[in-house]
Amino acid sequence: MFRLSALDGERLPAFKAGAHLSVKTPSGQNRSYSLCSSPSENHFYELAIKKEDKGRGGSSSMVDGLKEGDLLEVIEGANYFELKQGQPRYIFVAGGIGITPILSMMHSLLHEDVENFVLHYCTREKESTPFFDLLSQEPFASHVHFHHDGGDPKRSFDFWPVFEKTSNAHIYCCGPQGLMDSVRDMTGHWPSEQVHFESFGVTPVDPSLNAEFSVKLQSSGKVIPVSAQQSILQALKQAGQQVPSSCESGTCGSCRVGLLEGEADHRDFVLMDDEFDKAIMICVSRAKSEQLVLDL
Repeated sequence: MFRLSALDGERLPAFKAGAHLSVKTPSGQNRSYSLCSSPSENHFYELAIKKEDKGRGGSSSMVDGLKEGDLLEVIEGANYFELKQGQPRYIFVAGGIGITPILSMMHSLLHEDVENFVLHYCTREKESTPFFDLLSQEPFASHVHFHHDGGDPKRSFDFWPVFEKTSNAHIYCCGPQGLMDSVRDMTGHWPSEQVHFESFGVTPVDPSLNAEFSVKLQSSGKVIPVSAQQSILQALKQAGQQVPSSCESGTCGSCRVGLLEGEADHRDFVLMDDEFDKAIMICVSRAKSEQLVLDL
């Protein structure tokens, strides 16, 4: 857990539940982490980060490289997972450290005296469940259902009884890809505007399975090759093209670019199905066609 406050002790910029913060880690990498603190608290931000030993180094740098009192450079992040206030009911689904944005959402609802929500929280076991003690106590406990599978897929929670019948509830899901896929499958018959996803990590694809392609910049007509070993983002930067980016894992939405022509291989968890023909996240997604024309 990291608690961040302003150097001058003043209030921090307001945020809405579901927002993330872009952090420059001690190793120099830019990473995005969901804010898990209450939006009503403006004197500090809180981030909860799981150390991934097999990750790209950002979480290890934060966990091992920071100590109390260190200075951290942050950029106010965007919010592509914003809680829609005033809904009749909320169903939250979290897996592991995917609890972070949803914890902020529950803080927000309780601050407004809203009680019409439930959380299904899936982890391996009680001992490794982030915020277990907090969520086991009121005002959270009466809203939370824990599901521990011990790492055995055969013991995974069956979401069908939860989502079999559609309702006016809004669903918010954050967690690993397997959990996301399961909830997507179980909510396919729900109105798309009522189902919201955010992933804290897109499963990487073996580069040997990638194909080469090219991207064409609409404004200049410049064609840039993208090798099997690099992302569109990396190819653009190598060619001197400046484009926004943050998490570089397909989860924050910072590198969204308009897609004008071509068929994309979407590998992010930001875009909805009805956006696939007009946008692409260039940090992880690739091409199924030989060329993509980008709105750059």
